Amino acid sequence: MTEPEEIVWQGRFITAKRRGKWEYVSRSRGIRAAVILAIHEESVILVEQFRVPLGKRCIELPAGLIGDHDDDGDDTPEKAGARELEEETGFRPARMEHLGEFYSSPGMVTESFHLLRAHDLTRVSDGGGVEGEDITVHIVPLMDLSTFLNAKRADGCAMDVKLLLLLGGGMLG
Repeated sequence: MTEPEEIVWQGRFITAKRRGKWEYVSRSRGIRAAVILAIHEESVILVEQFRVPLGKRCIELPAGLIGDHDDDGDDTPEKAGARELEEETGFRPARMEHLGEFYSSPGMVTESFHLLRAHDLTRVSDGGGVEGEDITVHIVPLMDLSTFLNAKRADGCAMDVKLLLLLGGGMLG
């Protein structure tokens, strides 16, 4: 595209932009996200938390921001992923494997996330996030995942699109 990018509005965390006829949003300050796939003893570790934009609770893979707690500028996806996994779920990984960078909704958001696989997990706390996050941790046997997600959806929970990673791209019955 040859049209210049124009900032329509900028807040502390997001920036609304326009380029030609396209309107889209990006994160401010170059902040990126880390999403963690954590499988422990044939179960996947999921989190549930209220998401203001949706107006309801959402079932998600654990995730957090890269660089959000970093005054030195040396935060990496692996460091942030390990930190966020422990903070949100109480599980500490021995190793984080970087699986690549992905874009969540490229037609309207520039945001990308780094997908990480957590290996050799040890439970060190109950998790739940930092004050005010009110995160519920779910340890769901992989063989029961579809049933669990259907029940949570029936209870009114939203489903993060990244859960499709676990469902093999199939639809929930």
